[in-house]
Amino acid sequence: MNTRHIRHAQQTQQTHQARSALGKYGETLAARRLAASGMTVLARNWRAGRSGEIDIVARDGDVLVVCEVKTRRGGSYEHPMAAVGPEKARRLQALAEHWIHTHGGAPPGGVRIDLVGVVLPRRGAPVVEHVRGVA
Repeated sequence: MNTRHIRHAQQTQQTHQARSALGKYGETLAARRLAASGMTVLARNWRAGRSGEIDIVARDGDVLVVCEVKTRRGGSYEHPMAAVGPEKARRLQALAEHWIHTHGGAPPGGVRIDLVGVVLPRRGAPVVEHVRGVA
């Protein structure tokens, strides 16, 4: 490998690590917001094999909540709330069903899919928005 290829590989790895750290930070803020609103966080980053991952699984009273978290730096990309389209919603519903089957059935209140959007502005505190029942 020449020097240019090595530099590119290093930059790619650094970008991936920065994006991963950003996502983890956003998920931590989201989990805090859900807990502050009275929910119980049951799991974070729950994987269903190759089917995908649920960012946060929580309980809101007798409702199971599957929560997608989207974190963005202020001004750099689309707003996080625009990031869940029909395909992602179907995937989250399938993951919710997988969770239910592996954890003893549906709760009495059913299942809800929520979205937490986190925007990290260049200055000031993060903005955390929680929208219930997006799908």
